[in-house]
Amino acid sequence: MFRSRLLGASLLLALSCGAHASSFVVTTDTLVRATAATSDATSDATASLRDKKIVLQARDDAASFVASNGSIRGARLESAFAYIRQQNPALQASDAQLAQAIAAI
Repeated sequence: MFRSRLLGASLLLALSCGAHASSFVVTTDTLVRATAATSDATSDATASLRDKKIVLQARDDAASFVASNGSIRGARLESAFAYIRQQNPALQASDAQLAQAIAAI
């Protein structure tokens, strides 16, 4: 009797762990795809800016901006945002999207 209960409990535990792991994988895959889509959308906008000194100097500030979810806004990053928006007035990217693209350069 005890052995069958132990086996049943082990089976339930194994099934619940599998469900959590599966959910984690789906969530992780979704986040990775969303980040890639954001990066792809903004990389075209910043592709021509890779050789621009003002944008290259903002990479560290952009990384800090992304890591802090927008709390840290450095002067170089603000200058890069202004420059990019001046060069591409039709660009509809958020500050977070631009910062991710700049950090990825």
